[in-house]
Amino acid sequence: MHLTKNDLPEAMRAKVVELLNARLADAIDLQTQCKQAHWNVHGSMFGALHKLFDQINEEVEEYVDLIAERTVQLGGTAEGTVRSVATRTTLPDYAARSSSGRAHVDALSTALATFGKHIRAGIARCDDLGDKVTSDLLTSIARGNDKWVWMVEAHAHD
Repeated sequence: MHLTKNDLPEAMRAKVVELLNARLADAIDLQTQCKQAHWNVHGSMFGALHKLFDQINEEVEEYVDLIAERTVQLGGTAEGTVRSVATRTTLPDYAARSSSGRAHVDALSTALATFGKHIRAGIARCDDLGDKVTSDLLTSIARGNDKWVWMVEAHAHD
């Protein structure tokens, strides 16, 4: 932990930093999965999905930055290298190997839902630790992520 004048207890900050680095890995993985879908989608839903997947990527990029910056604000080091992400992510491997829109909708909605589940668990953990600021940050991320789950899943219904 780096020296900081942040008045939260160091032991608490260390636990929150560990949690944030885990969620940072998930967010970076989610971002790459959004781009994977964006690049590879084909079919009758191409236009809508290509644009949607890129919009999600842009918002997830903001989540990445918010999580990394909060980590450093607490005196930690944001660990966002490819190797760190690969060992830490809790998201399932991107499942869409075909180019069909429906396959990408299923794979990305699964990744988004898994990300949301872990973000909500992080909210509860930060509340338990007494870090309401990080809990609030994660709550805003969960709110946005839930919107994207809904928007992607809407493409699964005819």
